[in-house]
Amino acid sequence: MNDTSKHPVAVTDKDFMEQVIQSDKPVLVDFWAEWCGPCKMLTPIIDELSEKYDGKAKVAKVDVDTNQQIAMQFGIRSIPTIMVFDKGQVVDTMIGVRPKADYEASLDKLTG
Repeated sequence: MNDTSKHPVAVTDKDFMEQVIQSDKPVLVDFWAEWCGPCKMLTPIIDELSEKYDGKAKVAKVDVDTNQQIAMQFGIRSIPTIMVFDKGQVVDTMIGVRPKADYEASLDKLTG
């Protein structure tokens, strides 16, 4: 599977370790669900970030309804929750919809 994509990578309980924790690039993970209105509002921003940081960072989406193990492991209690991982560690967490600049600031710190 190609590590970089201009579209967010759908990550599951099964491949979270490989796709996010073991990634050699920073990873922004959008924890979302199909029924979540604010999550849908965030989708175009997540898509734009995926394109903007293509090659520098990975953008991933985790559907909390179908990947409850990961959601529980990271204590996701409200969605959307955005977590930024670097070298396998959570370095930033943002809950709710934020301006795109907030997500960019978090990624810019890691991608230079």
